[in-house]
Parts: sequence; C-alpha cells; structure tokens
Amino acid sequence: MQYDLKVNGETHRVDVEGDTPLLWVLRDELGFKGVKFGCGVAACGACTVHMDGTATRTCVFPVEDAVGTEITTIEGISEGAELTDIQNAWIENQVPQCGYCQSGMIMAVTALLEEIPNPSDEDIDASITNICRCGSYQRIRKAIHAVADAREKANV
Repeated sequence: MQYDLKVNGETHRVDVEGDTPLLWVLRDELGFKGVKFGCGVAACGACTVHMDGTATRTCVFPVEDAVGTEITTIEGISEGAELTDIQNAWIENQVPQCGYCQSGMIMAVTALLEEIPNPSDEDIDASITNICRCGSYQRIRKAIHAVADAREKANV
C-alpha cells in the first residue's frame, strides 16, 4: 500500500505494508540513517524522531499511523549546515562516547526543552528515558543545563 509521509518538510511516497515500523521506512525506504535501531521494543530510544513535535519511538510505530503527521529526524532539526545549540552543547560537553544512541537522545532532549525550557534534574530523569550503554548520563544532564542556561541568558 502507498503512504505519503512528510519528513523534514518534504513529502515522500512509500509503498510498504501498513504495519511496517516507521523506523524501517525512514532508514531503508527513505535513507534517513540518523534514525537508529536499538532494542526493537521502544525501550532504548535510539529510534526517536519527532512526530508533530513529540518525541516518538519508531521501532514499534506502524507507518500507517504516521500519515498526516510532520515527522522530523535528526537530519531535519538544524537549518542547513548549522548545528543546533543542543548539538553544539553535546560537542562542548563531550557527551557522545560510541555515539550510537545520541541522535535519539538529542531528539528526546530537543522535545524536552521545547516543553520545559529550564528542566530540573527530576524533569530530565522523568523525560529522558533513553538508554545509553556508555553511561554518559551525567554529561547529558550537564549539556541540557548548559543549553537551558544559555537560552535563558539570551532571553534576558
């Protein structure tokens, strides 16, 4: 069956079974390799994208339910070659180790900061449930606070 998906501002037509996980459509059919396969049960968050601005784990999300939504992958969060302030904070705070989970982590953090501009540690723990096998959680938290502080100062 054919489905039209709006990904990173562009509409793409795919011909797949309706219950195909969105992850595989994004990666294999459309070539968005920043979306990663991790656990396959929506536990780790490596496959996180935004659907209408909400962080969504795609490894168990059927493509037919994504029709009519605005999907944003890690490739679509920045404008041109410019990195987002979150991506820059990731680099400045040396967050990634192996880096495999980081695209999903950045998508989850981007959604968190849209919802809660200056999150507490408890907000971060409650919202960012992605799993990082390298254990970079303290650096992730530090980067989140750095972005929140910089945004707050910029608005003063």
